[in-house]
Parts: sequence; C-alpha cells; structure tokens
Amino acid sequence: MPESLKTKLTRWGFNFFPAYRGTGACVTYIASDWREVHVQVPLSWRTRNYVGTIYGGSMYGGVDPIYMIMLIKILGPKYIVWDKAASIHFKKPGISTLSAKFAITEEEIHAIKEALVHAHSIERIYLVELVDAAGIVRAAVEKTLYIRKKDLSTGVDSGR
Repeated sequence: MPESLKTKLTRWGFNFFPAYRGTGACVTYIASDWREVHVQVPLSWRTRNYVGTIYGGSMYGGVDPIYMIMLIKILGPKYIVWDKAASIHFKKPGISTLSAKFAITEEEIHAIKEALVHAHSIERIYLVELVDAAGIVRAAVEKTLYIRKKDLSTGVDSGR
C-alpha cells in the first residue's frame, strides 16, 4: 500500500524529531493505513561504535517506538497502547546499513479487539529483525505491548 500525503508528512516529522533523530535511524516508509512501516539504521559516524560496527543503542532506538505508534494509529483514540518490555538479541555485528520491516495484519487487529471483549487489558509480543542487504539477521528485538480500551464512561485515562 502506498504512503499517503499524511503518512509521508508524519514520516518526515518523525525523522526530524530530536529523540528519534538522535538514534541515527530513519523511517523510510509508512503505509497509508499504518499497517506497515520500514526503518533503516545506517552504519555512519553517528551510529558507529568503538569497534566500527553499528552501536546497539542505535539499533534498538531505531525500532523501539514503532509497534506502539502503529497500534495507536490503527486502533484509534478509544484504546491505550504502551510499551511494557523489550529485549534485543545481537546475532551478528552490524557492518552495513540495517533494515527493519514492521507489519500488523488485519487478523492481529481483530485478535486484539476480540481479546479485549473478554479482558480488561492484554499484552501482545512482537518481533522485528534488523537485517542487512543480503537478508542476514544482525539483531532481533522483541517488544511487549500493553493494550486496553479507555474507560469512556469517565473520559479519564487511568494509565497502566
């Protein structure tokens, strides 16, 4: 699905947001329905560590907020989505630009909404891999997200 003007402008804003820009990563694509996002983490002077490979903090920082933001955009204002936990597993050194593709299927959205019919809140686990141009996995990040419906009777967000 192509980018819309709105997601293209969001992508540009995201890449200039100081906290994200500091990671050295770059969002390169946001589908108009937010169900797919692409990120790149280049090996550059901003991301290079002491031994000449991509700094693990740049890898993690580049992918950290993406699933949470995707779900916030897809589910809309009636839901609360928070990052709850994360882990990163370094498989091989990042010696060139790394890419990550995030995707949330219609089936996943349906499963979330269905689970929230029967529970106050849920946790979902997502995995994203950072791969080089040859498709070799250099790092894998697992994200645990907390999701619940807002209490619309009070209009108050009571937090996590």
